[in-house]
Amino acid sequence: MSKVAVKKKVAKVASKSTLLTDVKHYGRQIWLAGLGAYAKAGHEGADYLKELVKAGESVEKQGKKLVTEQVEAANSQIDVVKSNVTSIKDKVESRFDKIEKAFDERVSGALNRFGIASRQDVETLSAKLDVLNELLARVAKTQ
Repeated sequence: MSKVAVKKKVAKVASKSTLLTDVKHYGRQIWLAGLGAYAKAGHEGADYLKELVKAGESVEKQGKKLVTEQVEAANSQIDVVKSNVTSIKDKVESRFDKIEKAFDERVSGALNRFGIASRQDVETLSAKLDVLNELLARVAKTQ
């Protein structure tokens, strides 16, 4: 009986030993797999980051080009509108000048019909009066 008990104990110790060895072995494999994943992610992550930077630079370049084109198109449209506005402004100013001149002529004609002197007439008369006053002053001094 003692041989059977010893065999059972040896079998138990051997199975515990193999189980412990297996656990250690699988634990080490899991540890190494984690380390490998970490190293690979670090290496591939750097490469992936470089690819992302390149893609970002490309998109930025395209965006700048698109914005520049749109700004230039907008500026050219603004220039066209400015020239149109300038020509319209010139036409409006010339028409206002014509209207103002016609209005002045009609008002002056109406005032003349009523016998009211125009500003120009008043200025001419005022200048003549100044000349006459100077002549009178000279004559008064000589006498």
